[in-house]
Amino acid sequence: MQDFLDNFANWQSLLRVYPLLLQGLIYTVWLAVVALPLGILAGLAIAVLYSFKNRWVNIALLIYIDVFRSFPVVVLLILIFYGMPFLGLTLGGFTAAVLAIVLNNSGYYGEIFRAGIESVPLGQREAALAVGLRPLQAIFLVILPQAISRVLAPLASNSLELVKTTSIASLVALPELLRSARVAQEQTYNPTPLTAAAILFFVLLWPFARWVAKLERDMIVRQR
Repeated sequence: MQDFLDNFANWQSLLRVYPLLLQGLIYTVWLAVVALPLGILAGLAIAVLYSFKNRWVNIALLIYIDVFRSFPVVVLLILIFYGMPFLGLTLGGFTAAVLAIVLNNSGYYGEIFRAGIESVPLGQREAALAVGLRPLQAIFLVILPQAISRVLAPLASNSLELVKTTSIASLVALPELLRSARVAQEQTYNPTPLTAAAILFFVLLWPFARWVAKLERDMIVRQR
């Protein structure tokens, strides 16, 4: 037991490197704060465009969704960060990580929003148009509020996964939490910083995970 504590819960090692872990936590939160709304907005735009039932637009959207959902987000990040410079475009680690996360998750968000929109009875849109609303007004004022309430659980679940995905930024040496913990481990020759990073991830995400679980239970109850 003492060997375990010395290696994975060494307070002296932790006190030496906690500023580094704090910096990593800030980067992780900042990545999530930037990537999450961008991914949601991109997915919402995909679903709204799809709802207009233009054949060629919908084909293009389905290709976009299939392509970026088929690539692991790690592969996307590598292609963007290391491949784009060969095309004359060099992105910083933060921008590349955000772009990879958004491209990957926008497809998932798009499918979730699309399912929500299609679950709303067609009569709702027809009634909105009948009272004089324009198509976009009908979607944003009548259809979307109902659609979002029907798919709130999967939206929240995907958002939770997105936050966890921010750890991929360590591949491009961005000092997010996982990268900072690895650097701290190298400085202390002790894995305690990795233990601390795991605990920080848990403290950060556990309340969100419990909320997602509650939403999923509520959704099951409503469907009965």
